[in-house]
Amino acid sequence: MATEITMPQLGESVTEGTITRWLVKPGDYVNKYDPIAEVMTDKVNAEVPSSYAGTVEALKAEEDDTVAVGDIIMTMILESEGSEAEEDQTVPPDQAEKTGGQTGGETGGEPADTQSEKTRYSPAVLKLAQEHSLNLADISGSGRGGRITRKDVQSVIAGGHKSSGAETKQKSAAVNNEHAFAAEPAETSVSSDSGRYEEIPVSGVRKAIADNMVQAKHDAPHAWMMIEADVTDLVRYREKMKADFFEKEGIKLTFLPFFMKAVVEALKAYPEVNARWGGDRIYRYKDVHLSMAVATENELFVPVIKNAEEKSVRGLARSMNRLTADVQHNRLKQEDMQGGTFTLNNTGSFGSVQSQPIINTPQAAILSVESIVKRPVVMDEDAIAVRHMVNLCMSLDHRVLDGLISGKFMNHIKQTLENMNDDTLSL
Repeated sequence: MATEITMPQLGESVTEGTITRWLVKPGDYVNKYDPIAEVMTDKVNAEVPSSYAGTVEALKAEEDDTVAVGDIIMTMILESEGSEAEEDQTVPPDQAEKTGGQTGGETGGEPADTQSEKTRYSPAVLKLAQEHSLNLADISGSGRGGRITRKDVQSVIAGGHKSSGAETKQKSAAVNNEHAFAAEPAETSVSSDSGRYEEIPVSGVRKAIADNMVQAKHDAPHAWMMIEADVTDLVRYREKMKADFFEKEGIKLTFLPFFMKAVVEALKAYPEVNARWGGDRIYRYKDVHLSMAVATENELFVPVIKNAEEKSVRGLARSMNRLTADVQHNRLKQEDMQGGTFTLNNTGSFGSVQSQPIINTPQAAILSVESIVKRPVVMDEDAIAVRHMVNLCMSLDHRVLDGLISGKFMNHIKQTLENMNDDTLSL
């Protein structure tokens, strides 16, 4: 009798997941903990491991299908249910005969099934290999059928792998691109009265982002406000400290940790903002778990700095750098995406000076830090000076927050930022 495999819950409050890619097919033998599918939710992208050892009987969902948590996605014949299965087998008897008895002719070589398994690369493996100029053909896989896993690639990187030159880089790029292009959706060029255009299928990632944004706008009545702050002293302080910081920490000192610190201080002063709507009640958090928006070319992630109120500017910079690197190298874990109480969005990193962010529901508010720009400002006694100015834009859930508290909260951030200097700051 086949055992049903269901969609797991991949994060707090996650109710469904989209199967972006199957890693197995009917007839495949799967060891316990082998990845069976790549699944995307609005919280995290992850490989789903098998809870059992056995043979895949049938796939009950197609790629790009969105499946509710607990619904059946696959059926398996467990190893213990097979009449001839032994506990120490790595492949079932019928497949062992197929893969062990056929060697590919006089030249030896590997059977087609095993070879195809070795060259099935997950997006995480491809991305790591491309970033470190690794030739996947030279890496031994520890997964089923010799499949190369992310841990295999990370082991090579940790071992101090160096590219052997241009030839290796070209070969690696050719292998990686072959598989990368094979996974991309086809684009169709069409003509119409409006001119030529392309039809690009919506990926699972883009669909999840779209659904989440629509639900957030539908559920939470958005209000918006903006305040500007003079961060001239902060700019000077950061300029003076960044070289020493990099020498000691090995990471760049950006402006964002300072803005994080100002936001955290304001959330402590006005806990009404550090909250969420709960239908018949409002939940007000005692800890500050700061969500931060991190985007890749095609995806958006919101990892969380836990207990941000306990961290210095230096500690916030370290946490931010680690989470950003984990996003870029596809190392983000489920727990890194859970529990956020307020979101900070760094739209200024690409030159934006004003934005209206969508709330990361069920949180009560989201703040965008815009680009720091130099412009003339009227000072005391009508003097005009060139100052470094920044706009702070906040969207708020009007069910939870009103203008009074929100204005006080924003002004607290402004005052904190404008008083960041040599006398008040300590990294």
